[in-house]
Amino acid sequence: MSLEVLDRHSEALFEFLWCPVCGQEVFTHIPFEGVFCKNCNTQVELQESRETRGYEEAVLACFDSTTTWNLHVDEKLRRDLPDGSARVKILGAPGAYEVDWWSPEPGEDWEPVERGEFDDVEEPSEVSHLA
Repeated sequence: MSLEVLDRHSEALFEFLWCPVCGQEVFTHIPFEGVFCKNCNTQVELQESRETRGYEEAVLACFDSTTTWNLHVDEKLRRDLPDGSARVKILGAPGAYEVDWWSPEPGEDWEPVERGEFDDVEEPSEVSHLA
């Protein structure tokens, strides 16, 4: 008996997706563990949406910051998720994806990091002092 692996979500979806904690677009799949942001280790789980409104694809990306690395240390380059999780509904087809909604809804208390928002910010480095 062999294990059948179903590719339910295309690479194009992951090329569109970004991490709302750090803004990076690279994800790593660890077999039997899940999919994680390569930069900050935030976990993402994809689910098919029950309601497609006529679009080819409707996917819920559920982000969980339980596994996020150094969230408290890199707070200038990362933004925690409200209560540790957030979901985004993505509609469309490869090459034409769009965000339908975020849950919880972005507002005064929380805004997801936009794609590449911290790309031009250098990470803090240790400063050496001359004696």
